Amino acid sequence: MLETGLFELNAVGAISAHRSFRAAAAELGISPSALSHAIAGLEARLGVRLINRTTRSVALSEAGERFLARVRPALQEIAGAMEDVNAFRDTPTGTLRINLKERAAHQILRPVVATYLRRYPDMNVELVIEGRPIDIVAEGFDAGVRLAEAVPQDMVAVPCGPDTRFIVVGAPAYLDGAPALRSPADLLAHTCIRRRLPGGKLYRWEFEKRGEEMSLDVPGRLTLDNDLLMVDAALEGLGLAFLSDFWVTRHLAAGTLKAVLDDWTPPFPGLRLYYPPHRHMTAGLRAFIDLLREEQKSWLAGKTTPPPGTTTPGAKATGGLRRSGKSRTTQS
Repeated sequence: MLETGLFELNAVGAISAHRSFRAAAAELGISPSALSHAIAGLEARLGVRLINRTTRSVALSEAGERFLARVRPALQEIAGAMEDVNAFRDTPTGTLRINLKERAAHQILRPVVATYLRRYPDMNVELVIEGRPIDIVAEGFDAGVRLAEAVPQDMVAVPCGPDTRFIVVGAPAYLDGAPALRSPADLLAHTCIRRRLPGGKLYRWEFEKRGEEMSLDVPGRLTLDNDLLMVDAALEGLGLAFLSDFWVTRHLAAGTLKAVLDDWTPPFPGLRLYYPPHRHMTAGLRAFIDLLREEQKSWLAGKTTPPPGTTTPGAKATGGLRRSGKSRTTQS
């Protein structure tokens, strides 16, 4: 009879999710060498190679994929049983793993994550910043955070804050004496800070006003793929930038940046935390969602300040941007 423990099975799942012995070992709380030894022992007992390892990559073999597909439901059932017992504790315990973009991490860190860690001292939180769309279940996350329009339709979504919008901004030094901006088409006579999307394409700036949609491949000598760098470039007067209001609100208030074409950039539904509806919800995730809902009620009631860079809670999002939003979600 094979004497394979739960740890070795979870180790295969962690390696599959991270495709890295070092990252998987960190999740499991052991050294990479100890993890490698455990996997080698399991492979020896099974008589097959489960993990293909090279100097550049780590991936499950075909046998490993089939093995994990069979044992994963059992592992989820065991984890669910442990969480059921965990519910009898005064406070939840464990690690909550959330996949999100950089903007989302900044938005929820202070008002939500900080409060969560203080309220639940036995919980750990791991925020993993990822630009590309991923399968949060297959990659071992409890939840993800994306703009509402980017959340997969088969997921449960919980608001993480009020509505948001994108804004065209420029430094006063750039705008003084620059051509007038009455319509997005006027951008073609300006210098813009262009955006390279995660997939490699250049982003076409997208606008909407009373049902009229417009997208432009704006001109510019500087191309970036990071929001904070775009803010810095705009502050330096290197051109106009098209950014989420989250990144520029304090600069607008200080007068170091000015907004243009405001009537062409309506608000739309903001960030959502999402999770699969049929998987057992851990006590830690349930507590996090409860805290999010507390914060949302406070924002809507005006009792707390919304995360910097978000529009007034409850602002109605304009319809008609759904098509444009498919590109927009790649940059927020």
